Amino acid sequence: MKRDLCTILDLTAEEILALISRGRQMRREWAEGSLRPALAGKVLGLIFVKPSTRTRVSFEAAMYRLGGHCITMAEKDTQIARKESHADTARVLSRYVDGLMIRTYRHEDVEELARFSTIPVINGLTDLFHPCQVLSDLQTIQEKRGSLDGLSVAWVGDGNNVAHSWINASARLGFTLHLACPPGSEPDARILERGRSEGRGRIHLTADPKEAVRSADFIYADVWASMGMESEEAARRKVFTPYQINAALLAAAPPHALVMHCLPAHRGDEITDDVMDGPQSIVFDQAENRLHLQMALLEWLLNPRS
Repeated sequence: MKRDLCTILDLTAEEILALISRGRQMRREWAEGSLRPALAGKVLGLIFVKPSTRTRVSFEAAMYRLGGHCITMAEKDTQIARKESHADTARVLSRYVDGLMIRTYRHEDVEELARFSTIPVINGLTDLFHPCQVLSDLQTIQEKRGSLDGLSVAWVGDGNNVAHSWINASARLGFTLHLACPPGSEPDARILERGRSEGRGRIHLTADPKEAVRSADFIYADVWASMGMESEEAARRKVFTPYQINAALLAAAPPHALVMHCLPAHRGDEITDDVMDGPQSIVFDQAENRLHLQMALLEWLLNPRS
């Protein structure tokens, strides 16, 4: 039976941990020159409605390193741009390629592709969720900390798609998540409630960034205005300025706390240069792990017997 990754809740806790373990192993194998071409002869279709640097390059590089190939399509180059349904697109592409990744706005479009395809579908980002980002972040955390047991993560900023995937991850794995968001910019109430009900009360919401980071092992930032919200940047900057990750906020956190950002960063807005380039930043390590975790994900979805 084919599997999809629309959200982290499509995975069990055991599957998440297995993907992280395999991602770490594949990172070592690539460095040693012993990585097997487990996807030789496989083809991954990539559809980009939203632009991308890390998602596109990491998925393409992952397929090539595993011996496979990619067909990369901008939406304007497909019949989706001329009103072909996602259902019909799924039916057709299922006969051409072995898997499909889409990066788009509407989460419903990913779900429709998954429902009508006979091949695995991967959510490369929607306005509601970004599962690949958080899975690779968890790999980074495990590498830095040694374990996810007793983990405490602080999310500071907008309650957006990445925050939603952190809520799902906490629900599955049971770690503590503190969300500090300005009033009116909290995560989706239904996603938060489901996460709390499945996460045994480990998910906390506050408007105070210092309260959120007080016991954090990792402090996470993202842009204040996501793609499609560019016209709101000036207004949102006024609201979110107290949520900047800077030296003063780090001083309120434990000395061992490390800083993460899913990138791209708007330096000087949600994070300062001295923090992003400082000794507590692991921003570029987590960016690298998009590649390794996605190699593990693609191997599992496209060649599960491996």
